[in-house]
Amino acid sequence: MSLISDYHMHTPLCGHASGEPLEYAQQAIKVGLKEIGFSDHAPLLSHRDPGITMDISQLPLYHKMIEFVRDQVSRELIIRVGIEADFLPGFEQETKAMLADYPYDYVIGSVHFINKWGFDDPIQLQEWNLQDVNEVYRDYFQLLRASARSGLFDILAHVDLVKKFDFHPTDDMSDEIEANAIAFKESGVVIEINSSGLHKPAREIYPSLEHLKVYSRHKVPITFGSDAHKPDQVGLDFDKARDWALSAGYSEYVMFRQRKIIATIKI
Repeated sequence: MSLISDYHMHTPLCGHASGEPLEYAQQAIKVGLKEIGFSDHAPLLSHRDPGITMDISQLPLYHKMIEFVRDQVSRELIIRVGIEADFLPGFEQETKAMLADYPYDYVIGSVHFINKWGFDDPIQLQEWNLQDVNEVYRDYFQLLRASARSGLFDILAHVDLVKKFDFHPTDDMSDEIEANAIAFKESGVVIEINSSGLHKPAREIYPSLEHLKVYSRHKVPITFGSDAHKPDQVGLDFDKARDWALSAGYSEYVMFRQRKIIATIKI
């Protein structure tokens, strides 16, 4: 059985993606998906950076773009409207207010910053050489748990994004992963299996198979996302993502509407 949904893709509004949303939908139809969700980068509430997120003034345009695509392909493809919002400590109330302004089908939470350092940003790559990698990982996982407990998000994105540039801890992080799993399960969040890691320096799906087995043991639900930033990346490597999930012990994934799980699908 093939996967039928891709819940993580972007638009040019974020400043680092290309192609029109309709092209993403057309690619989804071409590769046999039945449902997709756009989840472009929500405006940063801590500072402005047009190279990585849309501006707050562009949110209405984003919604109209996706609604237009939904109207164009409604007979062939289900379109969900999502958004990917950064977890920013100290900005929880502002984030909640922003997300309440539109009836999203799901909200993806992500951690891209540790103390204002964009650890996955190629422009800030050299900062890794000044950091204790073990402490970076611990800080990242702590922020992940806080994002889960915030109640702001339905899905957590690429939950080991910290490995993107192939820096890995020398300390055993198994206690951190166990703590993650407990926090995710208790908070009721879903995590995604994100195939884009295969095309980053880490050359591995997010999260790692070792981590995913822990999340599976704790029965943390999953979705699938390509994190497409170009139309031809929609559904990319979903055969590998499916095998990843099965190898970790998963047999099903979930689908959303109006911020509720509405279906559980066999892998």
